[in-house]
Amino acid sequence: MLRVATNGSFTTIRAGAAALAAALVLGAVAPATARDQTGAILGGLAAGMVGGALIAGANQPPPPPPPEYRPRRVVVEEPETVVVRERRGPICHYERRKEWLGDGEFTYRRVEVCE
Repeated sequence: MLRVATNGSFTTIRAGAAALAAALVLGAVAPATARDQTGAILGGLAAGMVGGALIAGANQPPPPPPPEYRPRRVVVEEPETVVVRERRGPICHYERRKEWLGDGEFTYRRVEVCE
């Protein structure tokens, strides 16, 4: 009887490959003829070993659970204080305005505008 250790060192592929190799060796040892039934028995045995290895590989225990969840550290910054100053006085700027000199003549002049 051939025993395959499934203590976690074999993966599913390795266990399947080992069972397939064993089936091929057993099939090559005694070629089947029409009169004796040993080939059919050995072929059935090999097929059972391959199927058993695949099922054993599929029924491996689940992986261990992930480590316990630990949330990230959160650094809470206090909001920066915003100082809003009141206006001290009017805001002034200069503009160019058109100044008419007569019926068809004009010139531009800089004028201070305060809001």
